[in-house]
Amino acid sequence: MFKILIADTIAKPGLEDLKKNPNFEVIEKTKITPEELTAEIGAYHALVVRSRTKVTAEMIEKADNMKLIVRGGVGTDNIDKKAAQVKGIAVKNTPKASSISVAELVMGMLLSGVRELVDATASTKLGKWEKKRFEGIEIFDKTLGIVGYGNIGKEIAKRAIGMGMHVLAYDPYVTSTDISGVKLTNLDEVLRTSDFITLNCPKTDETKGLINEKSIEILKDGVGIINCSRGGIIDEVALKSAIDKGKVAFAGIDVYGTEPPDPSHPFFGMEKVILTPHVGAQTKEGQTRVAIEVAAVINDFFK
Repeated sequence: MFKILIADTIAKPGLEDLKKNPNFEVIEKTKITPEELTAEIGAYHALVVRSRTKVTAEMIEKADNMKLIVRGGVGTDNIDKKAAQVKGIAVKNTPKASSISVAELVMGMLLSGVRELVDATASTKLGKWEKKRFEGIEIFDKTLGIVGYGNIGKEIAKRAIGMGMHVLAYDPYVTSTDISGVKLTNLDEVLRTSDFITLNCPKTDETKGLINEKSIEILKDGVGIINCSRGGIIDEVALKSAIDKGKVAFAGIDVYGTEPPDPSHPFFGMEKVILTPHVGAQTKEGQTRVAIEVAAVINDFFK
């Protein structure tokens, strides 16, 4: 009998799939604290987390029976993968399940940014009628730069092309694409020539601080920047300065260097910045697909 700990909430269909397996004992503790998890982790054979739970080296050191850690979602930066490798624990994720949900959020932020929908809503609710202030621009015939051309990047590209945009994509691990209308190129061309840039890459040593004071200098004036991938890829102070100066026309931010961000965060209170609380995968359909894929990963692993 394998004991499976569900440390973060997953949708009901995935739980039901796991509970159907006679070889599994499924334990749900979706509010478990780091201290409790460290104390209990040795009793389990598999662990399921989303973004809330951080699986540290200290926890993994005590995970003597653990065979598998599954992150329901794309990134695995909340799991100490080096420690897991030393311990002989497999780390897996669900890379495709939430791709559509995140791609749609990116496109929503893009459309909101060019038409200033958030600020226009706030203004109108105050009883103002600032029609001339909110003259936007079209995304048609503009260039969207995609940094990180994985599952999410490809879904964004499909939608952008469908709306008449030109698409540039950069990913050091991708050498070809079967989506007509996408030009794979280098990072410099993406940054210099894109009207809008969306970041859809994992947080690594290479991508940390990718958008910084220096890289912002080479961007087009009036560019829009969207980050629905991971916090830390953008230097938040540098981006705020660029928005204040008008170099960056708007930003759409779903992820932050520290989550949840401190109330003193530089983006709070700013116009031209769309903020959401890390909800890229938070759709009913996306959550269901994530849960089902989590269950499939575990079932296949212990088969």
